[in-house]
Amino acid sequence: MAKKENSTKGRIVSAAWELFYEQGYDNTTVDEIVKRSNTSKGSFYHYFDGKDALLSSLSYLFDEMYEKLQSSFSNEMSARDKLVFLNREAFMMIENRISVDLLSRLLSTQLITRGERHLLDKNRTYYKLLRSIILEGQQKGELTESVSANDIVKAYALYERAVMYDWCICAGDYSLCRYSGELIGRFLDGFCKIQ
Repeated sequence: MAKKENSTKGRIVSAAWELFYEQGYDNTTVDEIVKRSNTSKGSFYHYFDGKDALLSSLSYLFDEMYEKLQSSFSNEMSARDKLVFLNREAFMMIENRISVDLLSRLLSTQLITRGERHLLDKNRTYYKLLRSIILEGQQKGELTESVSANDIVKAYALYERAVMYDWCICAGDYSLCRYSGELIGRFLDGFCKIQ
């Protein structure tokens, strides 16, 4: 039953974010989301209080993507390579599927919420994957052990949020993927052992 529930929720989330991108958040109705996801209003309201609750579901979409990307790792990839790859794929997804306005709205809801801050939820696939990559990199001698794996994970997540925030306040007037691609190597080099 849990798998069916996850697939129903996933279909709703995917349909909602497709519609948000195509026609904007304000122009998208719950009825359109239900129709696109081939679900029911009852299912929609089982998972979400309303359309606003979907803003925090972006982390669900990303975690779904991270789960798929794990199979793309090759044995030859270093921890640094994996982190650069994840960053590129995530930011490419943002550029191609999520408008600047929508990402801005999501980030602002995380600032003012009194409830869950989904972007900081350590149980997300995102954080678990980062931690396993970093621990493996430390065990292989690729990454420094003078900084804890948890602190490197925190710094990496902070880096990504900072770049997304800047992209939003600049109204997306540059390529998020390309800009981060120019910076992330230098950022990660601070945690790499000199070979």
